[in-house]
Amino acid sequence: MALCSCAIVILGASGDLTRRKLMPALNTLFGQGHIGKSCVIVGSGRTFFTDDGFRNRFEADRDFGDLLFYHQHTPGLRNFIMSKGNFSRIIVFLSQPPSAYQSSIKELAADGFGKETMIALEKPFGYDYDSACKLNETLLKCFDEKQIYRIDHYLGKEVVQDILVFRFANSLFYPLWNSRYIESIQINAIESEGVGERGRYFDGAGIIRDMVQNHLLQLLCLLTMEAPVTLGADDIREQKISVLRSMEIINCNRFQYKGYRSEKDISPDSLTETYAELSLRINNFRWQSTPIYIRTGKALHRKGTEIGVRFKSVPQVLYNRSGDLNENTIIFKIQPQEGIILDLSTKIPVNSTITSAHMNLCYREAFSVPSPEAYQKLIQEILNCDRTLFVSALETETAWQLINGFSDKGAPGFYPKGFMPTGDSNIKWIDFDSYAGVC
Repeated sequence: MALCSCAIVILGASGDLTRRKLMPALNTLFGQGHIGKSCVIVGSGRTFFTDDGFRNRFEADRDFGDLLFYHQHTPGLRNFIMSKGNFSRIIVFLSQPPSAYQSSIKELAADGFGKETMIALEKPFGYDYDSACKLNETLLKCFDEKQIYRIDHYLGKEVVQDILVFRFANSLFYPLWNSRYIESIQINAIESEGVGERGRYFDGAGIIRDMVQNHLLQLLCLLTMEAPVTLGADDIREQKISVLRSMEIINCNRFQYKGYRSEKDISPDSLTETYAELSLRINNFRWQSTPIYIRTGKALHRKGTEIGVRFKSVPQVLYNRSGDLNENTIIFKIQPQEGIILDLSTKIPVNSTITSAHMNLCYREAFSVPSPEAYQKLIQEILNCDRTLFVSALETETAWQLINGFSDKGAPGFYPKGFMPTGDSNIKWIDFDSYAGVC
């Protein structure tokens, strides 16, 4: 059903996020009939555009282009919107640098945006615990928590949404999902590119703030949380917050790729980490003795995000007398390919040799419908007023509390571009590279 009587506003509409992600997603949703012709999409920012000049910035269907308008600056924006129609709902995307969030929120409230308004903002939600609390305080002075949609685009990825289905819709795995059977949980999120054009932002943040505090802790929460009472947003958030509170970082190794300090907008004496390897534990009944490892970085040998769940070995009898039988492993492939892989031991036909075999659920082969782009899914959920895939104020603050003190701790080591740094040599990492070509 098409959404009608709604205005969609993008603050910072001349920026890269609007061009690459928001407008293509909105265009697709319009083409699929989720956004009606009675809606309007209004861009706003400091730069001046005519309506036609704004429309011409994007590759979009002509009918979709007719929905686009532009208003310079925030003052007078609400009256401009209402001059286009009587809209019962206004969705405002803050497609801006995070430093502009608080002033924009205050300007929206001063301009008369109220109960009909829904605010969507992209991570990072603050720079540390104190700034996250201040941002949330400003948001909640101007709008109700139920009007706020904090976007972590990883939560819009299909495999990430499938984690809860995998855990709680399959009796095969639910009884095994604990420290009695699982040897370790590992998250691997790496990129081959350096900081590129994001130098000014990244040098003030680092990879821990950019990836661990939000994306990777969200993945870990979904993987380790207890079963919610319902699939409603509040019940899922409650369980994520509970497991976040029980997490503890044991060790953190920070590295910086060689040549980083020569990149555009990077301080020549920067101590910002571009790679981090963390060891964590969860101090609750389910996960007490299961180690958790996270590593993430830039300028490495490939691009990929995977979650690995390694099960404990079978006893050293029968087929495992020598103790060298491979452990069963489940791999959730988040990107670039999507899929779930289960590694099992099996016998090679004709002889008695035991080997590992993959059982693959490759999304592009298993489903006739292609996975929607993450922003498309998230925008559709905002249009439907569903907050399940979005992050609460308390989640953000609890995650910042966890990493406080680790993101800027000491001088980083160095590694050459294209090579994985050596962190804690005691970690037995899953060979994620061997799954790169699977799916």
